[in-house]
Amino acid sequence: MSLVLDPAAQDLLFREARTANTFTDEPVTDEQVQAIYDLVKYGPTSMNQSPLRITLVRSPEARERLVQHLSEGNQKKTAAAPLVAILSADNEFHEELPTLFPHFPQAKDTVFAERSAREHNAALNAALQAAYFIIGIRAAGLAAGPMTGLDFAGVQKEFLDDDHTPFVVINIGKPGEDAWFPRSPRLAYDEVVTTV
Repeated sequence: MSLVLDPAAQDLLFREARTANTFTDEPVTDEQVQAIYDLVKYGPTSMNQSPLRITLVRSPEARERLVQHLSEGNQKKTAAAPLVAILSADNEFHEELPTLFPHFPQAKDTVFAERSAREHNAALNAALQAAYFIIGIRAAGLAAGPMTGLDFAGVQKEFLDDDHTPFVVINIGKPGEDAWFPRSPRLAYDEVVTTV
């Protein structure tokens, strides 16, 4: 059975898409980011937790503060990217559950009363949402350069509070010259899928 998604869209979102390492200087607008979010917010999370929080780094001053917390190999490309997003997990996501999960409003105070349960769920579900966000960036005709080579504690102290745990920084923009490393291998279907 073939996929119903148009092959060109499959290529845009998956087969031809890779992590971008250089970008043009074409700006990424707030309207583009809004359109990306308005699409990817529909991606499923457990109990509709939606713990992802996005901090857009636009000003030169904020960019400079962020770059100092990145590994050396990530600094130059982040300094030059049109837009950078810090993705974090909101460990207090449960406060929104009466609105987001209205058929079980008591989940806020029963299932997620303990901080450790919230942190575990926030990390997992924010990571799911980060994947949706990357796909949304590609759907907007932009490239994403996600990075985890950074001082997370430093980024948290610089930009967030104790309730938000950063877990990835994404450079966003139109791909520049020599933006792509060669495609790395992928595992085959029969190496991943087991039927029992």
